[in-house]
Amino acid sequence: MRNDCSYHYTPALSIPISLENLHCCENWLPRKVMSAWRIAGIVHALEGWNVHECGSTMFDIEKVWQATLKHGFQPLINNDSQIMEYRA
Repeated sequence: MRNDCSYHYTPALSIPISLENLHCCENWLPRKVMSAWRIAGIVHALEGWNVHECGSTMFDIEKVWQATLKHGFQPLINNDSQIMEYRA
């Protein structure tokens, strides 16, 4: 790791166990984990929402969070040793 850089984790969630035939992955995340922005799009579609967060427009974050959990997405707990194993 470089000392002149800042490193951050990608906001991500684990996908529901019921989600099958997912034929894609993000190469910087472990299997069965997706970026939060992708999951936001999926949840918006599942809920039938027609609003989009752009600029200063913000949807009710608590409503979005509850819908995300309702559909089985779970917060990803960052475990450095687990992430390091994945990169190896």
